[in-house]
Amino acid sequence: MKTALICGVSGQDGAYLAELLLQKGMRVVGTSRDAQNHDFANLRRLSIRADVETRSMMPTELGNVMQVLSAVGPDEIYNLSGQSSVGLSFEQPTETFASVGLGTLNLLEALRTLKFGARFYNACSGECFGDTGEARADELTPFRPRSPYGVAKASAFWTVANYREAYNLYACSGILFNHESPLRPRRFVTRKITQAAKRIALGVKQRLVLGNLAVSRDWGWAPDYVEAMWRMLQVQVPEDFVIATGKTHSLEEFVDEAFRRVGLNYHDHVDVDPSLFRPADIVKNRANPKRAAEVLGWEAKMSLSDVVQGMLNAESSEAP
Repeated sequence: MKTALICGVSGQDGAYLAELLLQKGMRVVGTSRDAQNHDFANLRRLSIRADVETRSMMPTELGNVMQVLSAVGPDEIYNLSGQSSVGLSFEQPTETFASVGLGTLNLLEALRTLKFGARFYNACSGECFGDTGEARADELTPFRPRSPYGVAKASAFWTVANYREAYNLYACSGILFNHESPLRPRRFVTRKITQAAKRIALGVKQRLVLGNLAVSRDWGWAPDYVEAMWRMLQVQVPEDFVIATGKTHSLEEFVDEAFRRVGLNYHDHVDVDPSLFRPADIVKNRANPKRAAEVLGWEAKMSLSDVVQGMLNAESSEAP
């Protein structure tokens, strides 16, 4: 039985990845900073908490990372840990860079030092590309990040590339564009939208206040994307891949889709507050996931409307 170590198992991607790897017959060990006091709500929601071993690990402490890797002895390592909110990164840039950049470096250094040949996946982000305009970003597109989060992810990406080339490690990065699910924390705008739409449709009197509705993103479905992570570690030669749907939609389209599906006109319930605009933001990002299809045989299955409906379906059991 192969062992997978998921660093950051408590998040959206970590939980769905754990579910997928368990289905593939793997032993799954997941880490969080304080496993003993964490409720691992997402694992419980997927009914897999009892099947996932958990350990405390502080990715910013090299000694602790080496201790955990030595104890677990993983065949595959998935680095999903670190501060994951673009908006929050403007308020906590130091924490964001340390958790993402230094955390990734420590995992790679531990892997190099311990020499047990595990395959390493790193979660990168389409935020690294910045504004792509009408161009579709692929694996050769230069990085021009516009947030502390994007800068941190770009740093981690090049650290992975350097360790792969300098030390011949099996290490790669998935450059994932936006991917959503009901497991998204409510601070993320997509959950904020679907929760408000469902509540308002059920008669709760409230206004939804959002920032810039003109920004455009490539939105996919998180359970689809974790399969791409796994596939990246199954090919013979490690390389980096853009993971996306290849279709871009504005935030206004996302809002309109959510409210239409519950029988409402969003114009009657949504306000725009310029104070919520980010100091620097990506106006539009577009992706070209062609290489993932060619090499990994992976393509996104869910459209924007499918993603919105899937999130609304889950909100129905939570709204009053």
